[in-house]
Amino acid sequence: MGQVNRRAVLLGGAAAVSAAALSSTVPSWANARTLAAAPAIHDPFQLGVASGDPLPDSVVLWTRLAPAPLNPDGFGGMPDASYTVDWEIANDQAFSSIVQRGTATAARASGHSVHIEPVGLEPGREYFYRFKTSGYISPVGRTRTAPAAGAAVNQLKYCFSSCQHWEEGWYHSYKGMLADNPELVLFLGDYMYERKSGRAAAERNPRRLAFTEDVTTLAQYRARHAQHKTDADLQNAHAMAPWIVVFDDHEVMNNWNGTTSPATAERKAAGFQAFYENMPIRSTAKPSGSTIRLYRQFAWGNLARFHMLDTRQYRNAQVPDPSGDAGPSCTDMRSTSRSILGTTQEAWLLKALETQPAKWDFLGQQVFFATRDGDGNKATCESPDSWQGYEASRDRIAKGIVDRKVPNPIVLTGDVHRHWAADLRRDYFNHSDPVFGSELVTTSVTSNSDTATDPSSTWLSNNPHIKYCRGKRGYVRVTASQTQMRADFMTVSDTTEYDFSKVILAADRSYVVEAGKPGLQRV
Repeated sequence: MGQVNRRAVLLGGAAAVSAAALSSTVPSWANARTLAAAPAIHDPFQLGVASGDPLPDSVVLWTRLAPAPLNPDGFGGMPDASYTVDWEIANDQAFSSIVQRGTATAARASGHSVHIEPVGLEPGREYFYRFKTSGYISPVGRTRTAPAAGAAVNQLKYCFSSCQHWEEGWYHSYKGMLADNPELVLFLGDYMYERKSGRAAAERNPRRLAFTEDVTTLAQYRARHAQHKTDADLQNAHAMAPWIVVFDDHEVMNNWNGTTSPATAERKAAGFQAFYENMPIRSTAKPSGSTIRLYRQFAWGNLARFHMLDTRQYRNAQVPDPSGDAGPSCTDMRSTSRSILGTTQEAWLLKALETQPAKWDFLGQQVFFATRDGDGNKATCESPDSWQGYEASRDRIAKGIVDRKVPNPIVLTGDVHRHWAADLRRDYFNHSDPVFGSELVTTSVTSNSDTATDPSSTWLSNNPHIKYCRGKRGYVRVTASQTQMRADFMTVSDTTEYDFSKVILAADRSYVVEAGKPGLQRV
């Protein structure tokens, strides 16, 4: 535990001391004319720093100025003025060897967020970065660029997580990630929640939202993101390594889809804008009203390629799931006209899979891909919000992977608040159908922290492609090499206990997939 705390101090604490020391004077790097024109502010770096979307020569550097993050107007205590923000990238944490520096403007229209996209960095390199404004210096962040295209890479360690409701627990998973020291972090959706906790045992929620009404306006989305960002463990994890993020539904509202129902276009526009302002993503993802281009790809030399998908914005509306014993319509769920990705994104993914420049293809996305069938009867249907609700769309992707002979496809998933591990087949009701890949599903960081009942032996016998399920909180740690991929399903014993010395964080189950041999093997 001590090692984790020292690392947190290393990446997040030292610069905060510097901020206080610098607050009374205008340092040499400051633009005095700009500072004189804008009202004075207190320490604006309350939300920390982050980096993301790494390329071989570039990585996004992010911060957002917010001296009072929980202000209900959504502007984080910032005056109605623009502020000059200086940034630096260095080879070392002491910034004795600065590689690049520059100046940006934090404007009110963008929530005083800053997205820097430096170019000309060296591939496969670790860097340190920081921001300065109004006499304050930010915490120091560590990041890295991706290896050069096609470069020989022997190993990559990354972690992925999802679903972090503020009220429902402490973010102990990020203490585990700090100890793991990954090169990359993936976040697969529900970074924040637009609504209060629905847990019946509300007294077990260890902390409270600043306001409990559902967020619907840009000001409210900004403030809700800001509250999540104030978590120290989350800030330290952002400052540790570059992140690649996608949203799911709760960044806008529960179970929204490609139509304007249940979320209006205005609500989507507000959610998208706040998401962009608070994430280390590139300007190519800057929203235009109620549209945002979030699906994208990243390569890690000749070892790994990440296809980050958007399963919300372009999907057809979910088939209604009636209450009682009657399930949703299988005819509708299996209609060939329905898609969870949309025609353009499907074609984009299938085109990319025509070539295999890396050993492993990881599909980072939001909802369960493999079938989960409670009764083993193909004539009944369930889970309309998952890929099961879009069976023809799922089969087009599965068929594309098989037809293109993609050797090592792994689907990465969030959303369902449990750990799962499953093998992928074209026909899940034919238990001898060939396995063509695997799916790794991370549980939530905190969401729905009440202990979930794991599937019965009967349920598992109906779904032999599913190897593992556990209703605990945590994340997944992946170590990929040229010969195998190992997934460690990390679990947190208690997210309602603040004292981390009383918490057990360990691998509950581990699996490997041998390169060129589809299928999970327990280790």
